Amino acid sequence: MNTKIEQSYNTTFIALITCVAALGGLLFGYDTAVISGAIGNLKTFFDLSSAEQGFAASSALGGCILGAGVAGMLSDRIGRRLALIIAGILFFISAVGSAVPDSFTEFIVYRIIGGVGVGIASILSPMYIAEIAPAHLRGRLVAINQFAIIFGMLVVYFVNYYIVLQGDISWNVDTGWRWMFGSEAIPAGLFTFLLITVPESPRWLAMKNKESQALGVLEKIGGDAKAALNSIQKSLNAEGLVEKVSITAPWALKIVVIGSLISFFQQVTGINVFLYYAPEIFKNLGDGGTDTAMLQTIVVGAVNLLFTVIAIVSVDKFGRKPLLLIGSFGMGVCMIALGTAAYFQNTDVWLLVFVLGYIACFALSLGPVVWVLLSEIFPNSIRAVAMSIAVAVQWISNFIVSQTFPMMMDNQTLQDNFHGGFPFWVYGVMCMVTIVFVWKYVPETKGKSLEDMEALWKGEKEIEKIEENEKVATI
Repeated sequence: MNTKIEQSYNTTFIALITCVAALGGLLFGYDTAVISGAIGNLKTFFDLSSAEQGFAASSALGGCILGAGVAGMLSDRIGRRLALIIAGILFFISAVGSAVPDSFTEFIVYRIIGGVGVGIASILSPMYIAEIAPAHLRGRLVAINQFAIIFGMLVVYFVNYYIVLQGDISWNVDTGWRWMFGSEAIPAGLFTFLLITVPESPRWLAMKNKESQALGVLEKIGGDAKAALNSIQKSLNAEGLVEKVSITAPWALKIVVIGSLISFFQQVTGINVFLYYAPEIFKNLGDGGTDTAMLQTIVVGAVNLLFTVIAIVSVDKFGRKPLLLIGSFGMGVCMIALGTAAYFQNTDVWLLVFVLGYIACFALSLGPVVWVLLSEIFPNSIRAVAMSIAVAVQWISNFIVSQTFPMMMDNQTLQDNFHGGFPFWVYGVMCMVTIVFVWKYVPETKGKSLEDMEALWKGEKEIEKIEENEKVATI
């Protein structure tokens, strides 16, 4: 019976609209990582201080916070598709504007505009895919967006490397970085154009009482369209009946704090140091030039992509908590080892090994698994507010790490005493703190419904019921 139902879906149509929406994820990754190839040349061209260099890398994050904050409200008002089109236009404006500035201030303004696009896409691309996808395909299709983010990073590493090879150091300082940012206009324009060809989310159409249009989209998707529309309407009615709970209620506040802290630890363990500054790290601590550093950054992107795929296919098999614990431990070992190698000024051999080890462990754990956890631990009654807080904490933590890393690396006292190893030791210690936090406070969400998770947070009696339900389900 299930096979017949699955065969009745228009899988080609579903795949095409998923790929269009996932271009938003690709642009998320592209815009995030494009700075890595340009940051050194920006510092020279605009004569930036360490603090200004950090702001060049982190300024887009202010826009991300704004974009993520308005995405839900904007998409509820004008639709998922139109909101994503606005994100695509912002990506395009940012790409062109960041490529032609005459002043550092002008550059920052355009990066913030791009950040707003990132914030909107980070929320709405997976939301649109989830609302358009049949239930039996939803998990795999939403995972494509996470894959697209990492793939976008890898693509821009290749683009940056190609651009660096087109001229000498002087050309790259004056012109090369402009082509790096300008190159984003191509996928941004493609994303915006293709969005015109895809349908609106049937869930949003139903929410706006446009049942006939929603039914038309569901019929294109395939399956039992009337049953799917009925299910959507029941879900919307149920959401209207959900008891509104203040996040200051003790059990709710606990969830918000745990969700926010896991977002915090995802960032303060240092991942964006490598996503934003990898070529500069390889140039400063390694023994190669710019070309070698850019090539090593491509290897970092490839490892990130490979282990993200492994995590996506493993998270339901091994569970969330084991991956977080093992990955955080591996990240901590690699960071402490990298800091030690830098301290003893012996990074030539070990630099790439420790960086790749760290990236592999992150991609296997804190990278994708944190997003899985955030989608599972918040019950419906506080989901929207709690998710917004957790994502805001993530962007703010990212900003702090991105801003402070070049300041620590250029601090003469820290250089004299630690030879560049200090920040990596800080991130290594944070990895170890993450292990303790996950072990003590983060629950395993594998196999539990949102209702089960809400009961778990409310008390021990509910936990016993969950265990009984799981036994019955197994039988």
